[in-house]
Amino acid sequence: MDYSRGLKCDYSRELKCDYSRELKCDLHVHSCLSPCADDDMTVNNIANMAMLCGVELLALTDHNSLKNCPAFFKACFKAGVTPVAGAELCTREEVHVLCLFPSLESGMEFDAYLENAVPHFVNNPKIFGRQLILDSDDEVVSEEEKLLISACDIGIDDLPGLMREYGGIAIPAHIDRSSNSLIANLGFIPDEYEFTCYEIRAASALPNLIINNPVLSRVRVVYNSDAHALVKIGERDGRVILCEKNAPALIKALSQ
Repeated sequence: MDYSRGLKCDYSRELKCDYSRELKCDLHVHSCLSPCADDDMTVNNIANMAMLCGVELLALTDHNSLKNCPAFFKACFKAGVTPVAGAELCTREEVHVLCLFPSLESGMEFDAYLENAVPHFVNNPKIFGRQLILDSDDEVVSEEEKLLISACDIGIDDLPGLMREYGGIAIPAHIDRSSNSLIANLGFIPDEYEFTCYEIRAASALPNLIINNPVLSRVRVVYNSDAHALVKIGERDGRVILCEKNAPALIKALSQ
């Protein structure tokens, strides 16, 4: 089976380019803002590790927040890696969904939206871990007080439309995982869902998933590291064929 199915696109005319090539990508990485990530998951460490692993397109997807994305973008530009602003949202149903945005600006607008959607439960760093907000030199500028792994007040069926308002895309995360995934929490993928792309941890799991969820044969599938530690970045060989190496081209490819 061709597990890159659906990722090839030809937007040469629309994007005014006359080439396309395969890019190694990792669209699910956590920084030290996520309480479950290692403290050495700083923006420069992440960007440089991705560069060493040959990752060309890299998304930062902390839990329910994009507050490290501004520093992350600067670190990626220094490392020669193309950054993508993102977050791993925990929906009302406690399903994890990747939200990717076409620009840092649109991502930070969504981060402001999340301020009212994420409940204000105070984090206990001794139990859950620290939630560090960094500058582009990896210096800690503040700590997020609100516990970021809580379920927010956004339903999973609302996400495709909400992401379109921000020009982004919603991708149900690690659907072959036994916890905090769409299939684990809901039991199946409803036919009426409008998601055009799903994340799977292991390519070998796809055939069996399709048997019980035929919708997966008609959508895109991506493979990411879900890295919470530096050694995990680029661990899975995620690849996408684009005619431009940027976030808008990526979102357009995964949205069709």
